[in-house]
Amino acid sequence: MERDLMQPGSVEHRSRSREEDNLSIRNEIGNMHDCIVVGGGPAGLTASIYLSRYHLKVLVIDDGKSRAETIPLSFNLAGYPNGIRGRELLRRMRAQARRFGVKFSFGTVTQLAKSGAAFLVRSDGFSASSRCVLLATGVVNRQPKMPKTLHRIALQKGLIRYCPICDGYEVTDKQIAVIGTGDRGTDEAVFLRSFSRSITLVAAGPQHELLDADLDRLDQHGISVIEGPITLFSLTNGGLSLSLHAQSLFFEAVYPALGSIVRSELAAGLEARLNVDGCVEVDSHQRTSVQGLYAAGDLVIGLDQISNALGQGGVAATAIRNDLALQAPLMR
Repeated sequence: MERDLMQPGSVEHRSRSREEDNLSIRNEIGNMHDCIVVGGGPAGLTASIYLSRYHLKVLVIDDGKSRAETIPLSFNLAGYPNGIRGRELLRRMRAQARRFGVKFSFGTVTQLAKSGAAFLVRSDGFSASSRCVLLATGVVNRQPKMPKTLHRIALQKGLIRYCPICDGYEVTDKQIAVIGTGDRGTDEAVFLRSFSRSITLVAAGPQHELLDADLDRLDQHGISVIEGPITLFSLTNGGLSLSLHAQSLFFEAVYPALGSIVRSELAAGLEARLNVDGCVEVDSHQRTSVQGLYAAGDLVIGLDQISNALGQGGVAATAIRNDLALQAPLMR
């Protein structure tokens, strides 16, 4: 039997659905939204569901770059004992949001400005206005230098992983490499030591940048330290081989500990306060330093976990609803 190319979740189905969403939004240009959510990951989608169920007019602008999209299988999210793929989780969340009236536009926000009490958002050829904005744009992992296709395949096979908190359990007793150095690389290698005895810290560059205190910790935990650089990655016997100098090392899982890029440029453009790492500073209700601007998910400082993003999305949405009610009563 031929596969149904228009089944939910297929590339063709997603493309057709996004075209229809964008056309619908363009037909509504000029109408004021109660909230525009920038970002279609777990935080943004959770907030949109709450907001729509508060009978508010909500638009989600999604560029399709949520880190959750790339999760092969998550077992940390309660309610899914057999795990769930990140792409499937987001598909279900979007369907739930649509059920309650959330509108979607798929594209990149190119400008966010404030005019009086309202916000103007420009995205891929159209503009929309809103009484408030929730930023849930997340972060981008810094990847090791390797071909994109190989990285994608290794990621889907669980050979490259970015979150030991999320999936350290899945690599229990496996041969693990951590690519990185300094405090970040040392911390991640030591964290993973509670899952496996075989941990190797590999420098991304030619040499490690480790203090004596780092070396002492690594030695205390029995972690091997190898200088770089890595000249070649290759799929080998169900694992990943790293070529370094004149040797090739085999690992069953590789964790790049190279940090991430915080996607906070829209907040910075409005002069919202950021911390030294570029994360958006918020109060206990996800409000930024700019009135009417909120932020949730990996964009703000905290534990980068789906469960945490869901909670922040709910908190942000409720704060937005209550703050809007102070401006004008919300009554049926």
